[in-house]
Amino acid sequence: MDDDLTYFEDLEVGTVARFGSYAVTRDEVIAFAKSYDPQPFHLSDDAAAQTHFGRLSASGWHTCAMTMRMLVDNITERRQAGLGSPGLDELRWLRPVFPGDVLRVETELLSKRASQSRPEMGSFQSAVRVFNQDDALVMTMQSIGLIRLRAAYPAQASVPEAR
Repeated sequence: MDDDLTYFEDLEVGTVARFGSYAVTRDEVIAFAKSYDPQPFHLSDDAAAQTHFGRLSASGWHTCAMTMRMLVDNITERRQAGLGSPGLDELRWLRPVFPGDVLRVETELLSKRASQSRPEMGSFQSAVRVFNQDDALVMTMQSIGLIRLRAAYPAQASVPEAR
C-alpha cells in the first residue's frame, strides 16, 4: 500500500481547498471554439461586440475544461487514490470568462460514502466554485468522485501512481 496516497478514509466532510491558476488566452479561446463550440461570440471580436458579452468570451465548455485541468493537477499533486468520476450535477455558468482572466478553483467536500457493492471504493461529492482574478464567481458545479478505500488494499499491494 502506498502510504503517500490520499484514500477515502482520509477525506473529511467540510474540508475546503483553494488551488489553481489558469491564465485564459485569446488564442486558446478561439482554438477551443473552432473545435468544439463555434458560436460567433467565441470566435470574433466583432460578433461578440454585438452580444450581451460585449467582447470575445470563452465557451462555458472551455471553462469546464480549464477547471478540469486545475482539478486534475490538484488531485495529482495531492496524490489522491482516485478512480474517476461518474458525473457532475448542477453545472452553472454565472459570468462570462474573457481572454486575460485568471481562473482559480475552490472545492468543498459535501459528503462521502463507502460503496455497498464495491468494497474497494467509495464516492464523495464536492461543491466546485471557479473564480476569476477579481474573485468573481464564474462557474459552479457539484462533482462526484470515486476513490479507493485504504482498508481494501493489503499492505503488500501497490497502487498505481496518478498521472
